[in-house]
Amino acid sequence: MTLLRVDASIQGPVSASSALADLVLAEFTAARPDEPVVTRHLGQQPVPAGAWALAIGGAFTPEADRTPDQIEALGLAAGVAAELADADAAVLALPLYNFGVSQHVKAWIDLAIAGAPHGTRLLEGKPVVLVTTRGGAYGPGTPREGWDHSTDYLRRILADVWGADLTVIEREFTLVGVNPALDEFSAMAGQMKQAAEEAAAKAGRSLADR
Repeated sequence: MTLLRVDASIQGPVSASSALADLVLAEFTAARPDEPVVTRHLGQQPVPAGAWALAIGGAFTPEADRTPDQIEALGLAAGVAAELADADAAVLALPLYNFGVSQHVKAWIDLAIAGAPHGTRLLEGKPVVLVTTRGGAYGPGTPREGWDHSTDYLRRILADVWGADLTVIEREFTLVGVNPALDEFSAMAGQMKQAAEEAAAKAGRSLADR
């Protein structure tokens, strides 16, 4: 069973999404220590922003007429798609940035779609754990209700377009303790953190049982 882990945080060692993904992986590897884990970190090594347009252009260009940049982009797109297709399971740590997915994640998704035949369900039936974190609160009744334009989009791509058997782990208020304006929500944030950590550990055990 090959597991693919993809991170997208730009927060390095203080990343809340990566910390939750670590918990998922810890439970999985404790139960199945010999299983290979393939990693990609879009925050540290982003795919080139212009690669998607080059891959699309190259796909509509006769092979003999493709530029070196188009050839390179097509190879990258095929590689990104193959990582998803070859994995038996995945853990994706993709935080909310500026009310949506980061440019790194969008470029990665676009490349994966470009790198496979149209309509390919790259994660068909595979267990996928999506870890997503948000600095503030976006739930019903909050001032930012409806401003999360990331989570539903990722559900559509991962489950509806790629066919994943999706589990979503969410944690909000990750900026509590960082932004003094949110200090009054410390107790709530602590409860959210604990619940997300428990869900991550449970998801890791479930992956190991597949």
